[in-house]
Amino acid sequence: LITILGLASLSAAAPNGLTARETDVQATDRLLFSTSMAAFEAARNAHNPPTLDWSSDGCSSSPDNPFGFNFVQSCHRHDFGYRNYKKQNRFTTANKARIDDNFKADMYAQCETEGGAFEVAACKGVANVYYEAVKEFG
Repeated sequence: LITILGLASLSAAAPNGLTARETDVQATDRLLFSTSMAAFEAARNAHNPPTLDWSSDGCSSSPDNPFGFNFVQSCHRHDFGYRNYKKQNRFTTANKARIDDNFKADMYAQCETEGGAFEVAACKGVANVYYEAVKEFG
């Protein structure tokens, strides 16, 4: 009887072999809006998940490091958002604005690491120019 009860409890606790897989839409939103920049870059470097579009041209025709302010990771995530939302047929005006706003927040977060108050303010000024450019020209 003890053996039967033990086996029954093991079979009840064993997984059924099915695991819920995160969809590409869920992964895109998580990586774009809920993941730290360091974790995003790690996923980007590993191309994980591989079904997403990880390509990027950096900050396009603008410098990646204007005046020494490093915006390249912010540009990577912005490209990731645009490319995957387009691939997933979700690139609406509202979603473009949401991705652009996230780009600004990412750049501002980078600016907070750029030194003293003067450097942070100057960095945010440059970030505002980049933000306005993507809002206007995408």
